Amino acid sequence: MKFAAEINVMPLKALLDPQGKAVTGAMSNIGLSQIENVRIGKHISFELDADDENSANEMVDSACKKLLANLVMESYEFVVKPL
Repeated sequence: MKFAAEINVMPLKALLDPQGKAVTGAMSNIGLSQIENVRIGKHISFELDADDENSANEMVDSACKKLLANLVMESYEFVVKPL
């Protein structure tokens, strides 16, 4: 079966997010000072072949742990859906 994976990788909340901090500061400069605590991460999507949804979830989890997220500094969450 074919599946689609949607993954969000974000910096851990306990760590400083310099990119998010810069964007938060820029929001004030463009008149949007009500926006605060911006955190910036990455979104990854791909398709995969797997026997069933459990296998697809295991493959996506493995890809996140081994390559897509730095677990020392980032957390991730994902959704897998059949195509």
